[in-house]
Amino acid sequence: MAIEKVRRHLAQWHVEHKIQELKESSATVELAAQALGCEPERIAKSLSFLVNDGAILIVAAGDAKIDNAKYKAVFGTKAKMLSKDDVETMIGHDIGGVCPFGVNEGVAIYLDESLKRFTTVFPACGSSNSAIEVTISELETYAPYKEWIDVCKGWNE
Repeated sequence: MAIEKVRRHLAQWHVEHKIQELKESSATVELAAQALGCEPERIAKSLSFLVNDGAILIVAAGDAKIDNAKYKAVFGTKAKMLSKDDVETMIGHDIGGVCPFGVNEGVAIYLDESLKRFTTVFPACGSSNSAIEVTISELETYAPYKEWIDVCKGWNE
């Protein structure tokens, strides 16, 4: 189960006990915000894309949307989200629980600038009813990310 993989990943920093397993679904930004009692924009959603036949994750604020022109400028290709069938196989987590922790080898993780306006955010933890509250610094530590990027719109307008 993916949540156990996330638990093992977070155990190296002794923070696996901070994972919240919810009674309600947290599979979408709206459901997660409701279940956690926070603003939707503080949900750190992980979006799965295909770039050069490989999977990447972009972690962005809940109110951010991919800006196709910015995406193409960074990655040199059009934004192509992974199909529902490919997400679990390529990323290692199923839809609704995709997160930047405990992902498959070779998945490049990027953090979007839209997250930097918050003190803490809530990424999922490998299941459709889990999350963890982390500071931006903790997110940088726990997620093996490549770099910060600016590929989103709608959050700073």
